[in-house]
Amino acid sequence: MTIRILLAALVAATALPAAAVAQPAPAAAVAEDLVRVALDTDKGRIVLALDRGRAPVTTANFLAYVEKGWLDGQPFYRAFKYGSGGIIQAGVRDGAKQLPPIKHEPTSVTGLKNVAWTVALANRGPGTARSDFFIMTADVPAFDAKGSEIGFAAFGRVVEGKEVVEAILAAPTSPTKGEGVMRGQMLEPAVLIRKAARVKAP
Repeated sequence: MTIRILLAALVAATALPAAAVAQPAPAAAVAEDLVRVALDTDKGRIVLALDRGRAPVTTANFLAYVEKGWLDGQPFYRAFKYGSGGIIQAGVRDGAKQLPPIKHEPTSVTGLKNVAWTVALANRGPGTARSDFFIMTADVPAFDAKGSEIGFAAFGRVVEGKEVVEAILAAPTSPTKGEGVMRGQMLEPAVLIRKAARVKAP
């Protein structure tokens, strides 16, 4: 799968039209400030360390879904191989449980990178991201902002449960569900997030 197709496929999974907005100028270096969130799924627990220091808007958005309980019962619905690993995608599929879209935080500003075990927010352009997020198990530098490409907002990383991410990536997919390049990438059955909650660092 080429980078262009991969980007198009991730964009296609979100439901809002793109909007052209200029990227902000790079900010001064900010220290990370990590908040842990546990996703208890059908296949086990994944713990994310979200960086509210360097990606405050994106992290606050994700935490709002967690605190409202709106990720509970929602699915990891997509998985596909990429490079030496792959990408799994989840999000709120209930339109009544969607917060307003948020300001995009490009990697060129946050200093975060879309490397293996990163969690990032899906979008259809700046100012369109809501609840859909993905976890990658391989480095995907094309997801970082560069020039006119805004990329995807990295905002944390997996700190526990990498084996669970890999199990979701290896889960069966439907050969017919999904449109265009997403055909064959829809998990069947989907892997549910039974509970999402903040947890303390050990």
